[in-house]
Amino acid sequence: MAKKTQENFAGPLEPADWQQFRTQGHRMLDDMFDYLQGIRQRPVWQPAPDQARAAFRSPLPAQGSDLADVHQQFMDNILPYAIGNTHPGFFGWVHGGGTAAGMLAEMLAAGLNANCGGRDHIPIEVERQVVRWMAELFGFPSSSSGLFVTGSSMANMIAVLVARYRALGREVRSHGIPPKRQLVAYASAGAHGCIAQAMDLAGLGSANLRKIPMNARFQMDITALETAITADRQAGLQPFFVAGTAGTVDVGAIDELPLLAAVAERNGLWFHVDGAYGALAALSPELRPLLGGIELADSIACDFHKWGQVPYDAGFILVRDADVHLDTFASRDTYLRRDERGMAANSPWPCDFGPDLSRGFRALKTWFTFQVFGAERIGQVIYETCLLARYLEQRIQAQPELELLAPVALNIVCFRHRAAGHTDIDAFNAALIADVQESGIAAPSATTVRGKLAIRAAIVNHRTGQSDIDALLDAVLQLGAKRLSLTNTESA
Repeated sequence: MAKKTQENFAGPLEPADWQQFRTQGHRMLDDMFDYLQGIRQRPVWQPAPDQARAAFRSPLPAQGSDLADVHQQFMDNILPYAIGNTHPGFFGWVHGGGTAAGMLAEMLAAGLNANCGGRDHIPIEVERQVVRWMAELFGFPSSSSGLFVTGSSMANMIAVLVARYRALGREVRSHGIPPKRQLVAYASAGAHGCIAQAMDLAGLGSANLRKIPMNARFQMDITALETAITADRQAGLQPFFVAGTAGTVDVGAIDELPLLAAVAERNGLWFHVDGAYGALAALSPELRPLLGGIELADSIACDFHKWGQVPYDAGFILVRDADVHLDTFASRDTYLRRDERGMAANSPWPCDFGPDLSRGFRALKTWFTFQVFGAERIGQVIYETCLLARYLEQRIQAQPELELLAPVALNIVCFRHRAAGHTDIDAFNAALIADVQESGIAAPSATTVRGKLAIRAAIVNHRTGQSDIDALLDAVLQLGAKRLSLTNTESA
């Protein structure tokens, strides 16, 4: 029977036996090291059995349990059934693989338990240093502002809110959108859905995001963009924001950023770049030219927890004009009093640049990652994932059973099984994706490219190598052949 919390903890919630607690803590840490070190010996993903799910249907515990018992529950019912993005065979979505160093940084941050909304303490300086690093990386002025957030969904929303403030002025914060001042925004049809969500949450309406058609390279069509802006102005609407994408969610395309910047300047639009994962290609000398024009943006969103390999979550927004960013969010409530000295000094604070007052120390794991590995090594890892994507592309083109569905711009490869003789190729590929996932060998995902359901392989994990690409292709071919054989047998 589990020991009760009261027996294990002295005082409020402190361990009664620190040495015993320390021993258990080391065991837990070693288990996670073992997990990461031996990740290749595990399936990428496996469905959770009913027994594991049932463990999370118990009522609220009135009494506590021994830490070792709770840890064992984690080992038995949580760790084996995660989504698998630490595994080198995970290709499903643009999820970073994390690192052991980042895990340790997260532990240190949890132990410090810093609230990084504000006040005068060094964790705020750590975040400010990362802001300066990103300004340097993207060619922004050193006076630029920035903020850690949950992810690019929040970062993109902050960009929309700052652009809204610039377009409508201070009154928008107190009185909302003025009558007959309908703002409209523009993004590629291949942009992430969080841009439309940001328009919704900002009170501007998702229908007022114009989804501009794409060219053959899956980039925003510049002519179509200019036509849409002209039509909206003639209709009495107010264009205010255009979002270029650096690494589209489906195929990894990068919009023609210099041309977008020029359109934005001519029309007085806020030029934002959603670089959720693709912006960090700037760390690679080989890939940096693909991001030409990003230095002209008014704001950039990116996620360190994707290509940066920082543990979740570590989203980020960089804004060129710190003053308008500050004016969009800053509050002067009495309980947030600022002083020249003491703990209330050192403002403006992070809470002045976003909606959150209570904020964890997200910057530490990002700071650790750059300090431990260095920007050059992280950039090399990013470039290597793109080389692996080219390798996968070549292997697909060499297989008559497979069909490439989109050009490979960065690290995402979209293809499908031709399913010769099958009447519904989309349904065949959807079932094949599930077959591969359930095999535990590899984990691709599905998307739709030009009306065709695609097997989507996003190569993000720093642990992934050619053998993992080969394993993915072999699984697709073998399980595809098996599924075709079953289909032919059933129809015979």
